[in-house]
Amino acid sequence: MGRLDGKVAVITGATSGIGLRTAEIFVAEGARIVVAGRRQAEGEALAQQLGVDCIFRQTDVTVEDQVRGLIALAVEKFGRLDCLFNNAGGPAQTGGIEGLDADRFDAAMATLVRSVMFGMKHAAPIMKRQGSGSIINNGSIAGRLAGFSSSVVYGAAKAAVIQLTKCVAMELGESGIRVNSISPGAIATGIFGKALGLSVEAAENTPAMLREVYRTIQPIPRAGLPEDIAHAAVFLASDESSFVNGHDLVVDGAITGGRNWTQSQQGYVALRKAFDDGAGG
Repeated sequence: MGRLDGKVAVITGATSGIGLRTAEIFVAEGARIVVAGRRQAEGEALAQQLGVDCIFRQTDVTVEDQVRGLIALAVEKFGRLDCLFNNAGGPAQTGGIEGLDADRFDAAMATLVRSVMFGMKHAAPIMKRQGSGSIINNGSIAGRLAGFSSSVVYGAAKAAVIQLTKCVAMELGESGIRVNSISPGAIATGIFGKALGLSVEAAENTPAMLREVYRTIQPIPRAGLPEDIAHAAVFLASDESSFVNGHDLVVDGAITGGRNWTQSQQGYVALRKAFDDGAGG
């Protein structure tokens, strides 16, 4: 018996990375899903791989009519909507505040924040009629602490997602609908390559390298993987989290917890040596 047996979910940004792995795991846990993305070939391949429990709809989540249609499709095909995972996103302009371009700022906010608003707006009435549902928004540790993204715009957008999640949770919780966010840490996906200007194809080939780069930056001695976020999403979509609402679930191996133990101990050793050297002089 799967943890999501009988549930219907919509997952955006499902043609790669976290969204794709979440789609695979949701179906394995018994859910029927509608997945969305901009890349049609990749989306159709995923739907074919997952079979009758998965439908793909090419969607630009910055366009309200397309999001409305995506949500309606889940109800049309499967009769209800139990979970919405607002996962779609992308990189934002890097660099300091003086060099930011207004159009690129607006485009990033549309992709990262407005899309989340659209998803919640159109899922809410359906879930209200049911008297139940779970909305999951993809945040980031960059939205909780400065300095965890190469883009100040991305950090600001994800902070907005986390706060928007909490505000909507207070409203929809009264109708039996839970609204939570997940804030990933250093997850080995193609988004980092895209942020640094690589083509989509080249960026999607970087996760193996990133697994090595990010292996030691947090206490857990490996990089974060898409399935780490997918399993968190399964929990929030399932009845196991029926009393969890308005929460930002951080999945980061404790990178935001403070200085790594070994690093701090090495600092103490160096400080002690400096004291000893000073005393000896």
